[in-house]
Amino acid sequence: MDLTSPRVIKDIAERFNFSFSKGLGQNFLLDAAVLDKIAEAAEIDEGVMEIGPGFGVLTKRLCETGKKVVSVEIDRRLIPVLEYTLAEFDNVKIVERDIMKTDVRALIKEEFGDAKISIAANLPYYITTPIITKLIEEKLPIKNIVVMVQKEVAERISAKPGKKDYGAISVLCQYYTEPSMVEVVPAGSFFPAPKVDSAVLCMKLLDEPGVRVEDEKCFFKVVRASFAQRRKTLLNCLASGFGYDKPIIENMLGNIGIDPKIRGEKLSLAEFAKISDVICKLDSKIK
Repeated sequence: MDLTSPRVIKDIAERFNFSFSKGLGQNFLLDAAVLDKIAEAAEIDEGVMEIGPGFGVLTKRLCETGKKVVSVEIDRRLIPVLEYTLAEFDNVKIVERDIMKTDVRALIKEEFGDAKISIAANLPYYITTPIITKLIEEKLPIKNIVVMVQKEVAERISAKPGKKDYGAISVLCQYYTEPSMVEVVPAGSFFPAPKVDSAVLCMKLLDEPGVRVEDEKCFFKVVRASFAQRRKTLLNCLASGFGYDKPIIENMLGNIGIDPKIRGEKLSLAEFAKISDVICKLDSKIK
């Protein structure tokens, strides 16, 4: 069964009376070469968890590695479809759950024991950022995350300081991972075809965060505040985000050698760390 054939996908949809849901972002990748690259980039050693298997197009490639595959699917209509398309494999388990409401750590423990696994997915555009954020913030036993996402999301996550795409999500992901774009994938590689191009994004989990900080919550509060009003200076953003008078923030930034007039998109992870460490101390003194 060639799941990369549009004709086969249409036949399966008719067989199971399945209609594609725009609300669930159901656009299935049909490019065999890209599927191979996703499986290769995942570097599957101990096993792989897939999010949103759809008709099992990527799942099949993952199963062919011989490693255990656990696929989490929210749409119960797809369960019988997957049982049909993946019938030849005995190393796959389909779990009907909403990944955003799932205790992923417990699921990994249940299915893979103490192994450090890979994550692979063709993520729906509408929920890409929440899923990625959940996976990295929960500090799960995973070695990498290889996902198909909207091209502009991949560009934002992998953007470096000074680039227009650089933002809070860039800092968050680069704090926990080493992200890189594997390949741009045109809209025509999917069925049904979305309106925009996609990209394969590989995020290798770091053994230690990208920078050391005194307080992670404070660090991310600084990051969020710095990008909350992109056209405003760092001074204005931090004064607004933390509720301090501007002279206090200006003096604090001057003491660590950071220009108060700079904007958040110009700051590196190390500079965000310096700011968060001093503002955290300032916070504790005032409180």
